[in-house]
Amino acid sequence: MGSIRNFIYGQGNILSLKQDIEMVKEELNSEEKFFEKAVMTERFVKKYKNLMIASVVVVILLVGANIAYTLNKQHRLDAANATLASLNTDPANKTLEAKLHSLSPSLYDAWKYKQAVQTQDIDAFKALENSKTLLISDLATYNAASLSNDIKLLTAYTLRENAMYKDLANVQIAVLYMKEAKIKEAHEKLAMISIQSPVSQVANALMHYGVK
Repeated sequence: MGSIRNFIYGQGNILSLKQDIEMVKEELNSEEKFFEKAVMTERFVKKYKNLMIASVVVVILLVGANIAYTLNKQHRLDAANATLASLNTDPANKTLEAKLHSLSPSLYDAWKYKQAVQTQDIDAFKALENSKTLLISDLATYNAASLSNDIKLLTAYTLRENAMYKDLANVQIAVLYMKEAKIKEAHEKLAMISIQSPVSQVANALMHYGVK
């Protein structure tokens, strides 16, 4: 493990690129160590994913609130905002949920998405996949696929137009392939991620795993 730290952080003597690659190959030449690295990376990806999604929750609610502002009648707007405020203090109240859905379906979907993020309920995410609010539909579809750890579902998500978490989904697919020792398939997914992507550094690190 020490030589990998030196390779990543530049500690110790400066080695040539060829020597660096040989060091990585030597430390990852056993299935046990390779699996350990894949699991460690998977944990990092989950932490990174949760951070990104948590930062979106507030935005989602603001988007829903802005949509609510397009309601034709002021009393409907006031009622929707008041109902949402009540739900924040009494989230288990089904009567309030139904009322919010009637007043503003978009704001209701934003509320349900927030609840799904808090509980990590895959069924709740699936129920929002067909939301008419495109942002919520996209995020719910990604979360459902991510929680399932299903390569097919994650791949289907990456093929969606303007998928918000396309690159992160490809990283997760690569990790799943690595756990199955399918290095070529994993590298193909990682190669799809541009250097401008927020997850490009994670992708580059993963590209060194399983080097033959």
